[in-house]
Amino acid sequence: MPVEEFVAGWISGALGLVLGHPFDTIKVRLQTQTSYQGIIDCMVKTYRHESAYFLAPFDLIKVRLQNQTELRTQPSSPLPRYQGPMHCLASIFREEGPRGLFRGAWALTLRDTPTLGIYFATYEWLCRESTPNGQNPSSTTVLVAGGFAGITSWVTATPLDVIKSRMQMAGPKQREYGGVLDCMVSSVRQEGLGVFFRGLTINSARAFPVNAVTFLSYEHLLHRWERA
Repeated sequence: MPVEEFVAGWISGALGLVLGHPFDTIKVRLQTQTSYQGIIDCMVKTYRHESAYFLAPFDLIKVRLQNQTELRTQPSSPLPRYQGPMHCLASIFREEGPRGLFRGAWALTLRDTPTLGIYFATYEWLCRESTPNGQNPSSTTVLVAGGFAGITSWVTATPLDVIKSRMQMAGPKQREYGGVLDCMVSSVRQEGLGVFFRGLTINSARAFPVNAVTFLSYEHLLHRWERA
């Protein structure tokens, strides 16, 4: 049932995105900025001073918008650099050219290619090990397996996620990197190996509920359509 699987995957993915986006904003800021003392400090400052943008259709635009920290509490306050997803898209294209829209694309590919395999393999293995032969996994099993699959995938993805975010934030007015390897070497030289795991805690905290909901909704919708 390819159509039903596509629709179920789309709905479950959308639910996971809505649930996980606030955590993703905090993760990106911790990875690319040094003005926060930890997860709670970043969450409090973000909530206190600004409203987050949730409409970015591309990962690059999402990261740029998430990193805006200008105060917007008074009408007389200066406008933020980007005033929305489309304005951000147009600004990047105008200031950085077409290539600017693909900053971090190679790091994103390197991050996601092995991670997706680990993600689904972990989920399938946990469900299989926790379910008697001939039976479908229970809702609890799906929730737990989905949650731990998400955490496992982010443990492997976080180092390249840090590099991706830094390359995406690089622009005409900031540090330019010569590529993925240059960004990795520069980051380690300046901040040590620990830089590769910046944001891992918030990634894991986000990954469990997001992927638990994603897999549960997917399995639930698929089973309902199978019975219809």
